[in-house]
Amino acid sequence: MTLRACRHRRAGTAAALILLSLLLSACEQPDMANQPRLDTYQSDSGFADGMAARPIPEGTVHRDQALNERPTHNPAPINRGTLHRGRQQFEIFCAPCHGRNGSGQGVIVQRGFPAPPSYHLPRLRQASDAHFYDVITHGYGVMYPYASRIRPADRWAIVTYIRALQLSRNARIDDVPEALRPRLREAPP
Repeated sequence: MTLRACRHRRAGTAAALILLSLLLSACEQPDMANQPRLDTYQSDSGFADGMAARPIPEGTVHRDQALNERPTHNPAPINRGTLHRGRQQFEIFCAPCHGRNGSGQGVIVQRGFPAPPSYHLPRLRQASDAHFYDVITHGYGVMYPYASRIRPADRWAIVTYIRALQLSRNARIDDVPEALRPRLREAPP
């Protein structure tokens, strides 16, 4: 064996021994395995109230708590801004299947995809706002969920816009304020 090979072998052995000793020295050290701790109801002078148990931080949720709790009614304000945002989001995410007027005849349907129900059906006109919100969130039938794609506030804006579509299709002259009715009569047919 050459001198160079012998030195190389000794250096490798020394490095392996150093590594092994470092690894073994970290195992079961009293300070690592048995660190000082405080039990829940133990007193401690480190805190102003003298207790080891700390209050639960605001915003903490229990592991079994539902994270997406939603109101039972639409919390979005019904105004021009909400309708505008709802229309934008509807045209991006909903109109390809449901159509721009909510009739269920979107461009995807024209290319052979199954048609969703029209928003103007009596059962959907009577459905709650929470129903539409849940369908947008969790999907329904062949519709996949949009929870990861549409923010909750935008889902409620879409629900508001769907209600506007339903109202526009089924509006009666009695639904229009008395002061605005003459303007409707002046409009061309």
